[in-house]
Amino acid sequence: MSEPFTMRTNRTTLARSPLNAMFIAGIAVFICGSNFARAEEARVPDTIAQRVAACVVCHGKEGRAGSDGYYPRIAGKPAGYLYNQLINFRDGKRTYPVMTAMLENMSDAYLREIAHYFSEQHPPYPEPQPTQSNPAERERGRVLVHDGDKTKGIPACVACHGAKMTGTAPAIPGLIGLPRDYLLGQIGAWKIGTRKAATPDCMAHIVQKMDAADISAVTAWLSEQRVPADAAPASALTVKLPLECGKLSP
Repeated sequence: MSEPFTMRTNRTTLARSPLNAMFIAGIAVFICGSNFARAEEARVPDTIAQRVAACVVCHGKEGRAGSDGYYPRIAGKPAGYLYNQLINFRDGKRTYPVMTAMLENMSDAYLREIAHYFSEQHPPYPEPQPTQSNPAERERGRVLVHDGDKTKGIPACVACHGAKMTGTAPAIPGLIGLPRDYLLGQIGAWKIGTRKAATPDCMAHIVQKMDAADISAVTAWLSEQRVPADAAPASALTVKLPLECGKLSP
């Protein structure tokens, strides 16, 4: 049954009334305004901290290291070192497909910005985890770190990485506070030639003189050390390198 003529007429009149038309328009504006406000609240802030969110999925909050013992701490590392490694991953000099895929379209300037951001982060270090090493092995590691082995031509680790092993500005990383699995993986990569640095590659040269027992001892000792309160990298002016190394500036 069709509506009575009078009802249709009243609805048409209601819709055409200027006052009611303004009321309906006001409701529409209110709804659109509310949706826009919600969209503004949901908008992601364009900050460097937000843009590196993908990095902390593996490297931990603020770059403090992953919980699985493999992904390294990048927080507080010298900016030059971080920048050089980002370049190496992007350009294929270091091989890890996930890193290469993330970085392949990034400019040098953007990689430098990322490196600077993480170099400025200083979250607390976790307590060191005990290893399965024995006292003799740890003592061998301590000797290699602090004195080296002249009979094998192995310089002390502190000669490059600083007296506290917290790195040397602008581009030598700290080795303390890193998981043993990560240290073993990276030294092993240099040993077999899958990790390289600019010529002359001093790290590759040193590692070739270390046997498996030396590598095990150094990584055991390093990974069991508590990081000092002042973990800033040493000044380049206070460290005289025992051999020439390539690309130590950003």
